Amino acid sequence: MVATSFTPIASLLGGALIGLSAVLLMWTTGRIAGVSGIAARLFPPYEDRQFAGRLAFVAGLIVAPVLVRLVTGGLPAQTIGAGTSLLIVAGLLTGFGAVWGSGCTSGHGVCGLSRLSARSLVATMTFMAAGMATVFVMRHWS
Repeated sequence: MVATSFTPIASLLGGALIGLSAVLLMWTTGRIAGVSGIAARLFPPYEDRQFAGRLAFVAGLIVAPVLVRLVTGGLPAQTIGAGTSLLIVAGLLTGFGAVWGSGCTSGHGVCGLSRLSARSLVATMTFMAAGMATVFVMRHWS
């Protein structure tokens, strides 16, 4: 079994920053912080006056680890025990799920649940159950 570190302070701070970011985006633009929707609207035909804001949001996701490395001198150690083909299939299934579920984990799990959306509750329960089942299968049947 793989052991993970218990990091309550870092996890609490990270969750609070995600929540604060979602609230600020909703307050300033009236938009939900669903990463899949924001990223998808960077491509045509979505050219409007909010394009720069969407680009800045996605750029922030990319630049954040660079800033962490500059400030701390390194990044947390990560290992991915899957091969490239499995990662490609997983990425495609995740993308399909985000489109089919009309949103992603950030849109439903963070923003939808906080707005007491029943649809987001069902979506969140579905992707959490799928994630738990995947971990169980990968750890016990592979």
